[in-house]
Amino acid sequence: MAAAPERESKESKSPEELLCAAAESGDEEAVVRLLAEGADATHFDSAGLTPLMHAAGGGHSSIARLLLEAGAPWNALSPSGLCAGDITSDPTTYDLLLDHALRSELLLSTVARRQAPAANASEGAPAENYLESRVSFSEERVMDAESKAVMMAWERPLMEAHARAVCPGSGYKVLNIGFGMGLVDEAIQRYEPEEHTIVEAHPDVYARMLKLGWGEKKNVRIVFGRWQDVMPQLGSYDGIFFDTYGEYYEDMREFHQHLPKLLKPGGIYSYFNGLCGDNAFFHSVYCQLVALELANLGYSTQFIPLPVKDCLAADVWEGVKQKYWQLDTYYLPVCQSESESE
Repeated sequence: MAAAPERESKESKSPEELLCAAAESGDEEAVVRLLAEGADATHFDSAGLTPLMHAAGGGHSSIARLLLEAGAPWNALSPSGLCAGDITSDPTTYDLLLDHALRSELLLSTVARRQAPAANASEGAPAENYLESRVSFSEERVMDAESKAVMMAWERPLMEAHARAVCPGSGYKVLNIGFGMGLVDEAIQRYEPEEHTIVEAHPDVYARMLKLGWGEKKNVRIVFGRWQDVMPQLGSYDGIFFDTYGEYYEDMREFHQHLPKLLKPGGIYSYFNGLCGDNAFFHSVYCQLVALELANLGYSTQFIPLPVKDCLAADVWEGVKQKYWQLDTYYLPVCQSESESE
């Protein structure tokens, strides 16, 4: 007697194909059995999707949990650049993926910090490579030697919002790490701070600052050098903004360790929130990751949503090697000591 067509179809499929099908349909029993039999939870099917993506797309949170426990990568990307967190529309599944991603990244960050000395000894730091290269200036952008944008004019409304956050009134002392095009510093000046300290490490940018007259402003103090090297020259401030180029997330984390000394009680800290600006879920993960790590230092963080779609016309990225921002909303971070946050 001939086997049923459905049975023949299943027997012709690999365990991974069956796992994808079970994850998509929500067949939890089949998923448990297939994983126990050794089906690979990291598999990509012919459409470039993983079992976790299929489960997320169907909103099957319990199956997503099983797959994550079996080693399914939360950050795997489909051919269209989406991860499971981007695909799901189910709040429970989204929260599950976000929690898992945060736990994973916190663990990886701990490992990275332990391995950092050995890695730094054998590899050139990206910041040092950038500081040794030439940069070019125009009305619309500052570019590095590889045609990557250091800063662009479309960021102006964001920089004005950052300045407003760290300058709640006149008579304040403000610190900015990273001049770039000077967009945030121009905005800070409009609040008439008592003291405006700017740390800039790139020699070309520093020379341009002087040419533009920033060294002659009565309330401006320019400190030339890497913030890591000039820290002893800095004081304490009512507002701090951090926006460097050519550094890793680890560098910003290191800067955060200095906040208790740099930021006065009641002061406001903000940073350019460009982490993973080309993927919405990854960006959410890093927003929460930074907020958690700042909370461990005693700071609360609020994210103010700012629509930026209208700032990014089609021609904005012409001649730029990498689109460092592709999302419709920018989440401006406002950080303050938890005892003062109310």
